[in-house]
Amino acid sequence: MNAFNSLMDGFGTALTPINLLWAAVGVLLGTAIGVLPGIGPAMAVALLLPVTYGLEPTGAFIMFAGIYYGAMFGGSTTSILLNTPGESAAVVAAMEGHPMARSGRGAQALAAAAIGHFAGGMIGTILLVALAPKVADLAVDIGAPDYFAIMVLAFIAVTSVLGSSRVRGLASLLIGLTIGLVGLDQMTGQQRLTFGSLQLADGVDVVIVAVGLFAIGEALWVAAHLRRTSGEAIPVGRPWLGKQDVRRTWKSWLRGPFIGFPFGAIPAGGAEIPTFLSYVTEKRLSRHKEEWGKGAIEGVAGPESASSASAAGTLVSMLTLGLPTTAVAAVMLAAFQQYGIQPGPLLFEREPDLVWGLIASLFVGMVLLLALNLPLAPLWAKLLRIPRPYLYAGILFFAAVGAYAVGGEPLDLVILLVIGLIGFGMRRYGLPILPAVIGVILGPNAEQQLRRALQISDGGVSGLFTPFSVTVYGLIVLIVAWPLVKKALVRVRRRGVDVEA
Repeated sequence: MNAFNSLMDGFGTALTPINLLWAAVGVLLGTAIGVLPGIGPAMAVALLLPVTYGLEPTGAFIMFAGIYYGAMFGGSTTSILLNTPGESAAVVAAMEGHPMARSGRGAQALAAAAIGHFAGGMIGTILLVALAPKVADLAVDIGAPDYFAIMVLAFIAVTSVLGSSRVRGLASLLIGLTIGLVGLDQMTGQQRLTFGSLQLADGVDVVIVAVGLFAIGEALWVAAHLRRTSGEAIPVGRPWLGKQDVRRTWKSWLRGPFIGFPFGAIPAGGAEIPTFLSYVTEKRLSRHKEEWGKGAIEGVAGPESASSASAAGTLVSMLTLGLPTTAVAAVMLAAFQQYGIQPGPLLFEREPDLVWGLIASLFVGMVLLLALNLPLAPLWAKLLRIPRPYLYAGILFFAAVGAYAVGGEPLDLVILLVIGLIGFGMRRYGLPILPAVIGVILGPNAEQQLRRALQISDGGVSGLFTPFSVTVYGLIVLIVAWPLVKKALVRVRRRGVDVEA
């Protein structure tokens, strides 16, 4: 009841005209910036950090929260329409959203994503209000062996359900893990796969990898086939969700937050893990398995809902523990320190107006985001009416600008082209793209958690096993063994039918 009363006080703070203005500015800026490949929410908040020196802390953080949510939706817009993720959490949206756009259902995909963000954000924020202390306690108890087990589960899950075979999925994952090895070893400081280049010592940025594999690879693939096929514009289709679409997506919208929120609250990869775990879940539960890979709307609705809920989850650890679990949370933590405020268990007592005003502004921001983007879905989808040669020329330009903006180094453009050629080769030989991106995102973190766990146990393998990690490994065994068991059961049934015949 105290939380409810505090939230009502927070609405009193968030609904003042000036704070409503900052929320609207944040949502607009976040959506616009998220649409640009390479300029994600973390960079947006970091760039705007100096601008907020003269602002009151509450207004500044309300605007930051609007940028965060707006950029996440903006990233999914380009991911769906142009197969160009604006940030890493939007990678999964391209898997089913872009095939939907290419078949003339781009507006439906954008509407499913917008409502998914709204549902995920609302449910995630409600869970933030109700469960913040409990989730924070759970995050404290999870150690390095548990994080490593979760990431292994992510690797196995994504390679098991994507692509035409598991071998191709594993090959794609190995490509991503190899790219993730580039840079300095986080434990020893030794250079790996840098070829003597100091610019590669920091590794290859995830955004460059995602933009290269998706946008550049797709543009090269289309260019290679334009000689054989006409470069006609893609139809936009009707600009609303039909009854059948709503019937297929409402459960996905409600399932996503319960996958996204817990993962957002623990340092296990931010929104990337829950988005593709939601994708895996929706594919397993779908009654329309023949549509997956060709434009299944559940593959957009579930992951986007999980992504938005994970954003609320990241605020749990940041506000209650001062523990940032994503790049955006880390920048916001720096902003707290800039104002002389230290997030932690006492923050709710020392700065109740700021904290509850920030939480209440998340509800306001979700409504503004839906009101802004749902009517704009048909307008965004009209980007697809641009003839493909001009459209993909624009994609190459903005992808290059976004990649250069990440580090400001000409070498980033060379890396972007090389990774784009790799993406082209992966399309040529039928390798799925997502496992490679997941390998780049989670590979270095998984290695670090594995080595930490082994250091704690003095090199003993027993250090990798805790009650939580054993449970996760059990799930991994089920995922790996279930197709084999299923085939065996089918054979037994066929033999039984043959014997009866």
